[in-house]
Amino acid sequence: MPFIRILIASFLAGLPVAGMAACEVQSGEGVTALVELYTSEGCSSCPPADRQLAQLRLGKRLVPLALHVDYWDDLGWYDPYAQEAFDHRQAWLVQLGGGRTVYTPQFFVGGADARPATLDERVRELNAQPARASLRLEARVQDSDTLSISATAQSSVDGAELYLAVAENGLSSQVGAGENGGRRLSHDHLVRAWVGPVSLQAGSLELRRNVPLEETWQRARLEVVAFVQDRQTGRVLQAVGTGRCAGS
Repeated sequence: MPFIRILIASFLAGLPVAGMAACEVQSGEGVTALVELYTSEGCSSCPPADRQLAQLRLGKRLVPLALHVDYWDDLGWYDPYAQEAFDHRQAWLVQLGGGRTVYTPQFFVGGADARPATLDERVRELNAQPARASLRLEARVQDSDTLSISATAQSSVDGAELYLAVAENGLSSQVGAGENGGRRLSHDHLVRAWVGPVSLQAGSLELRRNVPLEETWQRARLEVVAFVQDRQTGRVLQAVGTGRCAGS
């Protein structure tokens, strides 16, 4: 009997947890636009941009991500969602675009700087272009605290690199100090975990990663994203996202 129980437990450990199904998505022929917002809870002009990003829906047209930077943290409020890696990525994108200054809130569409009023136009322009990369993405909860991600990427572009992101929706914070002191802020598509860049070899890559699920993350509100980017130009060649099917 103990041996049988061990076998059953081992079998169940490989299945999705109840309420957390596996999900698979394949990119199409046209470009799905990656929309990145660099933002901070310490920035008083960021909440309107956060709301604008929240209104965007992950799908075949676009993939939205909110990346919180930490260079506001010494001005009165420590952003609990900020990651230094996002500071570096924003600076890299600005440099590739010929700019000299990073700021928040700042949008990028397909790897290029974009004003809030032009987001829809930029997304339509990218959607009309043929994709120069293809992606297949699968996400599965292996046990109660690990998200298994598998991505396959192909591209003929020299210098193509693959990125993965796990984002969460429906977050809120009561800000206690700084420019937004006393306000409750809401966040969607907020990046919790970031993997990459990983270079494609001979035009292809199969990547598997196990991402630990923190206790505070809302499993039913997670989404997984993959995108391929040209490291020389910053151009995002293709993007896909699972929506909430990895945790719904």
